[in-house]
Amino acid sequence: MSRTLAQALQDFEPALPLAVAYSGGADSTALLLACAEKWPGQVSAIHIHHGLQAAADAFEQHCRDVCKRLDVPLRVCHVDARPAPGQSPEEAARRARYEAFRGLAHEISGQSAIKNIAIAQQADDQVETLLLALSRGAGLAGLSAMPAQWERDGIRYDRPLLDVPGAELRRWLRERGETWIEDPTNADEQFTRNRIRARLLPALDEAFPQFRDTFARSAAHAAEAQRLLNEVALEDVALLGQPPQIALLQRLSRPRQANALRHWLRSAHGTVASAAQLQELLDQVAACTTRGHRIRLKVGSGFVERQGAVLTWYNP
Repeated sequence: MSRTLAQALQDFEPALPLAVAYSGGADSTALLLACAEKWPGQVSAIHIHHGLQAAADAFEQHCRDVCKRLDVPLRVCHVDARPAPGQSPEEAARRARYEAFRGLAHEISGQSAIKNIAIAQQADDQVETLLLALSRGAGLAGLSAMPAQWERDGIRYDRPLLDVPGAELRRWLRERGETWIEDPTNADEQFTRNRIRARLLPALDEAFPQFRDTFARSAAHAAEAQRLLNEVALEDVALLGQPPQIALLQRLSRPRQANALRHWLRSAHGTVASAAQLQELLDQVAACTTRGHRIRLKVGSGFVERQGAVLTWYNP
């Protein structure tokens, strides 16, 4: 069920001191203001300057002005978010942000290191993420959409607004006479997410007014199923060994082989196989019945090879 900002913050219990990822947009402005009011003197802001558009300097100045008015400490980090060859702009920006968060979390509050970082993604963002995953033919991991809480590099991240529609956050800000900035790239429909926001969400709102709640339930079901698959993968990978033994892998059903290999590639090597790459690898594992059978396949950002009785992965 969609909630108000007040309801969402009532259930949000971060470890203090807390930092809020603050872009200057409506969602992060609402989250920063609400958190600063609830935990005065315990909240700071982090602004990531991606340097990807001419308005970036104006965004930074707006954030400085707001934080000065609120008496909230602000740290600004300039990052190089240009994508590498073959990398999506969204992924490049995300990686740059998390690297910056990791560095700033230990500086922003002096002797008292930041324990939590709150991110202002909301219910509409969650729907967009799920629809993007569907459009790409994603599996359960993608259909789980965005988690409400996770840990990375020793920092706990929270998305306390995932049940709050964007319109509710803007209504709350307008009632308080607060202003925010609009990123001009959000209106550029060459990006799939923006087309979903501009065209699909209004149509869904008209046809299925409760779609945010029902989509969120579907994402939660997918996340629960993915957790179960992760548990099975942990057990299987423990039996297969590191690196996995081909003969033991062949004893598993093909779906369990796929599940175990995905987990091994992700956890041991930080890479993800495409659906086509994984199917080809499974075919090669099934055909590997002689000593001379050679396996060398492009998988993720590197290669899977057979070395004797085991599979190995390397990035040349």
